[in-house]
Amino acid sequence: MSDENTKNVFVIGLDEANLPTLNAVPGAKSLNLHPLLSVEELQDGEVSVPEILDKAQAVLDAFDGSVDAIVGYWDFPVSTLIPILAERYGTRSTSLESVVKCEHKYWSRLEQQKVTDRHPRFGRVDLDTDDPKPPEGVRFPMWVKPALSYSSELAFGVKDMDEFRDAVAQIREGISRIGRPFEYILGQVELPPEMDGVGGEVCLAEEAMTGIQVAVEGYVHQGEVTVYGALDSIQYPDSPCFLRHQYPSTLPPPVIRELHDVTERVMRQIGFESATFSVEYFYDPKTQEINLLEINPRHSQSHAELFQFVDGVPNHHCMFSLALGEDPRMPHGEGSYATAAKWYHRWFTDGVVTRVPSAEDIERIERETAGVRLDVVPKQGQRLSELTQQDSYSYELAHIFTGGSSEENLREKYDHCVAALGLAFDDVPRRGDGSTSGGPAGDR
Repeated sequence: MSDENTKNVFVIGLDEANLPTLNAVPGAKSLNLHPLLSVEELQDGEVSVPEILDKAQAVLDAFDGSVDAIVGYWDFPVSTLIPILAERYGTRSTSLESVVKCEHKYWSRLEQQKVTDRHPRFGRVDLDTDDPKPPEGVRFPMWVKPALSYSSELAFGVKDMDEFRDAVAQIREGISRIGRPFEYILGQVELPPEMDGVGGEVCLAEEAMTGIQVAVEGYVHQGEVTVYGALDSIQYPDSPCFLRHQYPSTLPPPVIRELHDVTERVMRQIGFESATFSVEYFYDPKTQEINLLEINPRHSQSHAELFQFVDGVPNHHCMFSLALGEDPRMPHGEGSYATAAKWYHRWFTDGVVTRVPSAEDIERIERETAGVRLDVVPKQGQRLSELTQQDSYSYELAHIFTGGSSEENLREKYDHCVAALGLAFDDVPRRGDGSTSGGPAGDR
């Protein structure tokens, strides 16, 4: 129960790592946050959407109070559960159709090409044939991936037919884990003729993009598209895996303006409303062209600390405000730091974790170094190859958030934290072949 000034907000997949920034939004004291389903229930094994919906409804129906908002910040199925539950309980959300148009990478490309040519050549790959081939007109190097995935899972950069066939074989084996549950979601929306017979277990190939990777974050409120931030995504050298996301972007203002323009056109075409999104791009400094990589129809929880460090408010503020029918109006430059980054401390071979820092160790590191927050991924004794939601090339060991006066200052804090964490492993045979074809991997 709560008084009339307090809002009950149900957070699908509420987790410990996000609590500090969730509780740091303006007006947090007037929000009662309630967990709705665990991360394990949502993302481990093959998901049954009807079962998850039944569990969520049981919790909401048993709640003795008003259900004022339902939010979440994970990929499928969370992104699609929100509009389904919003319709059933009268809360605010974008439509299920608009989410599916973003989540289904093939449908998303079909929508994008109606309003912009800023995207790579793409096409479907036939998984049923014994001799799969790249789509006509799509050239190597390319990325081969399911139409739907978690954190670049089963996404492969390939440079020739041998790598293409190997990638298709791995996708064919693993695509049903997410593709099959997505069939249920596709059955809930009216599909256009160009999506007839496409389904959820679809493989997509698209030409690899080059240049600097950048993401824009924004929201739609009462039909108006607002882009409130652009972040650079820097990869490990000779690797497709993210090293860090850095805010604000260092790209020239004319490029940022073009990113805003393309984003606004695409999100209007998709029919997005009353929700946050992020759109990932590549910018090629040689040709000065941008290429749209993908649209994420969810809130970017992994960037919350960056906006808090630089702008003074975590971007969770946008998610809560929109769900409660308010315009977020994010501040700019009102934080303690000029720049901020989320770093991915990764390991590129398999191994068993023999030492992780204690909660007390992490608190001490954060206390001794201003503008730092740490989130360690594996547990002691865990084999890295058993971690869930990892990309095809590496394992995430820790997320290190840093705020600083300059890029050099951010790197100094990151290097200090990596050393201070003291993670240790027993090596086991190498995972895969360590291929490093260009492209994205790893944002969660």
